[in-house]
Amino acid sequence: MEKTQATTFLETEKTGKLMRKFSIPCIISLLVGALYNIVDQIFIANADYLGSYGNAANSVVFPLTVIALAIATMIGDGCCAFVSISLGAKEPEKAHRGIGCSVSLTVICGIVLAALYLVFSTPILKAFGATVNEETFRLSKEYFFWISLGIPFYMFGQALNPVIRSDGSPRYAMISLVAGAVTNCILDPIFIYGCKWGMMGAAVATVAGQILSAVFALLYLFRMKAVKLQKSSFRLRKELLGRILPLGMSSFLSQISIVLSMAAVLNMCRKYGALDPIFGQEEYAQIPTAVVGIVLKFFQIVMSIAIGLSAGCIPVVSYNIGAGRKDRAKELMWKLLLSEALVGLVATAVFELFPLQLIGIFGAKNESVYYVEFAVRCIRLLLCATTLSCVNKGTFIFLQALGKAWSSTTLSMLREIVCGVGLVLLLPVWFGLDGVLYFMAAADVVTAIAAVFVIARTNRELSR
Repeated sequence: MEKTQATTFLETEKTGKLMRKFSIPCIISLLVGALYNIVDQIFIANADYLGSYGNAANSVVFPLTVIALAIATMIGDGCCAFVSISLGAKEPEKAHRGIGCSVSLTVICGIVLAALYLVFSTPILKAFGATVNEETFRLSKEYFFWISLGIPFYMFGQALNPVIRSDGSPRYAMISLVAGAVTNCILDPIFIYGCKWGMMGAAVATVAGQILSAVFALLYLFRMKAVKLQKSSFRLRKELLGRILPLGMSSFLSQISIVLSMAAVLNMCRKYGALDPIFGQEEYAQIPTAVVGIVLKFFQIVMSIAIGLSAGCIPVVSYNIGAGRKDRAKELMWKLLLSEALVGLVATAVFELFPLQLIGIFGAKNESVYYVEFAVRCIRLLLCATTLSCVNKGTFIFLQALGKAWSSTTLSMLREIVCGVGLVLLLPVWFGLDGVLYFMAAADVVTAIAAVFVIARTNRELSR
């Protein structure tokens, strides 16, 4: 019981203060995670011997790292919600078994995924559009090999991060990821510019940072505050996984949708770019792949803030639901949705007003005028409904924190799979290459309409 009291403040402190305390470190943690790949791409783009070919290779490999992140966040966020509900209900025994079980599953999944990537690298890269030209495919293979070696460490650090937050230590969770990202930022220019290791240098710098973050996470397991882990905690328990994984399904779909959308987008870019009078030429063929990959990185930065706002609230909301405090959960819901809308509005203004400056960060001055023109159009069209994207994402994750796995998963599937992939495949049929740029706004409008009804129903339930 002494251990459980370490988290009772989640039921007593003001909701606004708790939201800041948990969400800000979570946002920073997710931004740091996003910056791993983005920092690589910035240094790659500004290396004259890599340029847009290196950018395209990075864009191809990026969704494959997101698969690892999707699995890790499903386990980690599901565990975070389960542990917080258990602690709110004063059931620490369930909490420590849930954490140990999640740790074991993460290690197994990390090793299996890395092995699959190493064995089937060629067909996997081809499926994600790496064959746009020979140089892009060569650089993709080089980058992917080294990134694959770091997958188990990456997944371990990412899965443990929300678990550490659920233990009441959001600051430590943030520091563990920041330490790895700083390492990556220091090593990238050394390996890419100094050692001239190219794509291998970018990947090795990333893996070194991921290993450091994993070490931080491992050390925390021995000093948890709310529960005490035992040897028996790490047994895989089917009944626990049956409760943890559904709670993390929305997080999984949020991330895996990026993979499915990017696979569809990159293949549509290759297919319809080949029909374009400019991008159908060999020397410009990689431009749509490189640009769309970069623009989706900007989107990922905003989504890191949106997801961080809502994911940071998971332990607070789940604990209060477990403790029977629906009034506090309702208060948090409206504060969260308002915050999500404000983030989206600011981001949309930046995207629409400063597209040229944004694309300039990724070495646009070294590229052709076709590269710049397509990039500006891509930013303005692809990201015009970012406000709705943020509110939708906040809704999915809040429902997950309430334990409403079915509602959260259904909305996520509508946005991320039905619209997020289906529209990518359909719109180019009518609009050509520009059709790829319209899908995101259309998907978020459809999802927002459905989300309004779910939010209204949830508000009524929390008011009872």
